[in-house]
Amino acid sequence: MPDYIYLLENRLPVPQQNALRTVRDLAREAQMTVFLTGDAVRDLTCGNPVRDLEMVVHGNALQLKKALQGAGAAIWGEDAASRTLYLCMPGNVRLDLASSKRAEYPKPGKPVFHWTSIQEDLRARDFTVNAMGISLNEGSYGLLMDPTNGVADIEARVLRLVSNYGFLENPALMVRATRLKARLSFELEERTQTRYENAKGEDLAGHISEHERARELEQIGHEEEPLKVMHALEAEGWMQHLFAAWTAAKADVEKLKALHDLAVELQVQGVHPDVSAAQMQLLTAKVAAKDLAQLKKEMLRPGFVEQWDKLDAHAAEFAKVLLSKENASPSATYNLFMSYPAEAILWLGFTSKQATVKEKFENFLKVWPQARQKVPYALMLEMRITPELPGYQELVKSIFLQLIDGGLTTTEEMRAVLEPHSPPAPPPPVTIKRTRAKKGADAKAKARLDDDDEDSDSLDSDDEDESDDLDIDLGGDDLDLSIGLDDVRPGAAAADGEEDDVFARDSVGDDDLDSDDEGGDDEPDDEPPAPKGKAGRKRTGARSESRGDASTAFGAGLKALALKLDLEEPSDPADLDEADPTLEVEDPESDESPRAQKGAKHVPAKHAPAKKAAVVAAKGKAAAAPAHKAAPVKPVVQAAAKKAVPVKAVSMKAVPAKTVARKPAPVHAPAKKAAAKKAVPAKKHR
Repeated sequence: MPDYIYLLENRLPVPQQNALRTVRDLAREAQMTVFLTGDAVRDLTCGNPVRDLEMVVHGNALQLKKALQGAGAAIWGEDAASRTLYLCMPGNVRLDLASSKRAEYPKPGKPVFHWTSIQEDLRARDFTVNAMGISLNEGSYGLLMDPTNGVADIEARVLRLVSNYGFLENPALMVRATRLKARLSFELEERTQTRYENAKGEDLAGHISEHERARELEQIGHEEEPLKVMHALEAEGWMQHLFAAWTAAKADVEKLKALHDLAVELQVQGVHPDVSAAQMQLLTAKVAAKDLAQLKKEMLRPGFVEQWDKLDAHAAEFAKVLLSKENASPSATYNLFMSYPAEAILWLGFTSKQATVKEKFENFLKVWPQARQKVPYALMLEMRITPELPGYQELVKSIFLQLIDGGLTTTEEMRAVLEPHSPPAPPPPVTIKRTRAKKGADAKAKARLDDDDEDSDSLDSDDEDESDDLDIDLGGDDLDLSIGLDDVRPGAAAADGEEDDVFARDSVGDDDLDSDDEGGDDEPDDEPPAPKGKAGRKRTGARSESRGDASTAFGAGLKALALKLDLEEPSDPADLDEADPTLEVEDPESDESPRAQKGAKHVPAKHAPAKKAAVVAAKGKAAAAPAHKAAPVKPVVQAAAKKAVPVKAVSMKAVPAKTVARKPAPVHAPAKKAAAKKAVPAKKHR
């Protein structure tokens, strides 16, 4: 559905918009509602040019006659029976203003009018494509009213009768149907075609009213292709009933074609004449004078006939003004062409044989338009003169007029003319400068970000590598020391003045502890150690342990772990002390174990690198204490298993110092089933 507000404001020429606005304002002052109807709405919907306007008001349209004359409208005719005014608005705009009504036909061609609403008026029209209206009132401006679904018939390009008895009641509709078919290239709807043939066979053309005959005769002159319409009417036999003395053979075809060509050239230059009166002059060029006079009497609008008769007089008046001294310059002549009535310009250009007049028409149509190419649009853009500025079009026109007068031959002259219209240059853009930090601070910040990224990557990789378990045999009774990631115990905070450190650095060494077994279940146990150095220290530094004592059984277990992974022994180990705490391994299946009493679930351990082994740190003065030498332990490396085994609980007894538990490293092989019942004693200090 098209937007009719947009169509009203953009598709109609300016004179037609002004005419609509004038009638709308006068109807509002008279407290009447007004609508645009008929051919204008159909042509707007179709996309065709709107040739004339038809408006309908609720009330008596004749009451607006004086107000319209005061607004500059010329009354070309009126019909008291149908309360219709035929107007010529400024700009030579044809406009029919009628009252909303409904017609009844007691006899064919004899209407009786009843004044009603706009909806009833539309339902009583001829064809559905003409039975549409657009509201021009406040609150509903642009609203389309289509009670008979005429839009669908426009899309289907068919003509459909609104009333099944339309051809019988008003035989003039048969003539109108033939004319609309030729004009719009529409076809009659199937049932409408049947009714057309039936009515034509009954010979109802003799009942066409005088009013309808006058309308159809005049309408031929308003057609864009009048000869085409006349040939169609003659083929159906309707010209015999309209006016037998007027046929297509009486027209001057060659001159008619030349008239249309000149009208198109004028339209290209901005002059839009109404060719109706000039067409009628050529369409009746060979009609006898007596018949021509009778034809003019039967026309619907006397004002149109008067315009037809005064074509030569208006052209002569224009020629006199055109050849005057005041309009001798090219710019004055151009302004005259753009302001004088277009119909007089058209007829003078078509009929005049004076060399001076022809020269001026030649300059206006073909020579002066070439000067538009010399308008310095690029220079105007350089001087910031854009179409958005007020007065831009007037400036372009002024330059054009000076160009056709022979001025502005150099760029300096053009620049001098444009300089007063050039707006000031915009202020330079404000640049906000941000202070830069020192290079040392930037480097430190970047290093911190890199360290954080590496730490997060190491943590992520550690989580992904939790796939191995390690079985350690400490000799004597079998001891199952399976420490998994899921067996996590809360760690104690470091004492005041002490720092958390990696236990592996005290017992094994920074570099050796970085030898992680990254393999999965299928990898061999004796895997080469991981690369040493700065990267390894960063990875071990991700976990902070309390400084611990290597004399405990737990430390001995880690010693065995170091031996299994081929790690180096500390250079100055110390003896174990009897007073050192012992590590007691409990059977998770026993009822006395704390985990069994608490109902802890038996969770299978995940594989993880050795560097994530849980460390128990003893509270004390670790910095001042002498290095302890761990007792030799005979490690027994168990075979690597492909399936993870459940984690057995590890409990700590008599640990005097605060401890920090980290995620311990699981063993590679499945733990032994038998668990050690007693603690492993630690050796005394030497």
